[in-house]
Amino acid sequence: MAADFDLLWSTLSARYAYFDRKATDWACVKKRYGPEAAEAKSPADFVTLLERALDELYDPHTHLKTNTPGSTRLIPSGLDVWAEWQDGRAVITQLRPGFSAEQAGLRPGMRLRSVGGLPVEEAVRRRIGRCVPKDDPKARAWALLALLAGTHHTPRRLEVEGADGRPRRFELDRPEHVRVGAARPGPGVASRVLEGSIGYLQVRDLGSDETVPLFDAALDALRDTGALILDLRDIPSGGNTSVAEPMLARFVERTLGYQRILPRGGEPWMRTVSPRGPVYRAPLVVLVGRWTASMAEGMAIGLDGTGRATVVGTRMAGLNGAVFDLELPNTGIRLSYAAEKLGHLDGTPREDFVPPVLVNLADREAAALGDPILEAGLRTARRLAAAPR
Repeated sequence: MAADFDLLWSTLSARYAYFDRKATDWACVKKRYGPEAAEAKSPADFVTLLERALDELYDPHTHLKTNTPGSTRLIPSGLDVWAEWQDGRAVITQLRPGFSAEQAGLRPGMRLRSVGGLPVEEAVRRRIGRCVPKDDPKARAWALLALLAGTHHTPRRLEVEGADGRPRRFELDRPEHVRVGAARPGPGVASRVLEGSIGYLQVRDLGSDETVPLFDAALDALRDTGALILDLRDIPSGGNTSVAEPMLARFVERTLGYQRILPRGGEPWMRTVSPRGPVYRAPLVVLVGRWTASMAEGMAIGLDGTGRATVVGTRMAGLNGAVFDLELPNTGIRLSYAAEKLGHLDGTPREDFVPPVLVNLADREAAALGDPILEAGLRTARRLAAAPR
């Protein structure tokens, strides 16, 4: 096990692409966890130790592919409530519709007081690793989400306060709730025509080759609409370029770059996409949110960068870069790690992208709407459809 730990540490030391954006002392990680790896008494103990070592990078895109019941759920795919630090308070900013956090009664704008019985500040400090400054803002943001994701085997308990300042307690993952990770029925692609001849096309799966023909059929049926809303908000897992790029190809009229790749220690290069099939030429609006992850982020940012779409929604999951796999030879444990930085054509790191039409879900007017992001997308699509072309 010690040899496997050394391989993990040395591989990331050489190839992990985000050390320049981390406050992590990676040498400290080897010093702290290396001796413990040599003393691990079981495979489960070793998995837990590796998870703690990788947590020092506070990077949801760098994680083990082997878990135990006590492992933290992945972000964002294992998360149904998003919170951020605002003026020193942990504030709920977004919920994944149809899952436990929303069903329990949590709402955007509520302020977290405690997680699992611990004051939120204390819980966050404990969750940050041993080789990271406890006051690092990005580590604090990650730790807050990791606490909210919780572990696979323990129901989550939160105490919050609303606008009236009164504390309220919530228990998530109850038997009557839909837990994160539960299979949800429904196709990977859904479409309809909205009022005013605005097409709506939702994609929920970028990992299956079956998605592409479904997408093509749906887009062809919407070819005469005045504008199109492409909804990428409910794709919490990753995906494949073999699925995403054929979709992008239906919106471009010539070969275009759509994403900058920056390997660690290598030369930057550009991913391109070429036209495929009948091109949808009417205005395009892309909806995004915190559960627009990985490959879907690349699609949204690529369409923004080519000038082909207006992106509407909240910030996305902000996952770091393209991931590579590593298998540890002695234990067979596999992990993914971010080995290439990805960026917008204008040079903005993908994880820092902000939608041009930014929706604040905690705003009172937004909160009064059933689906504030869709409503903002509709307003944008109608305006673009009415503009002379």
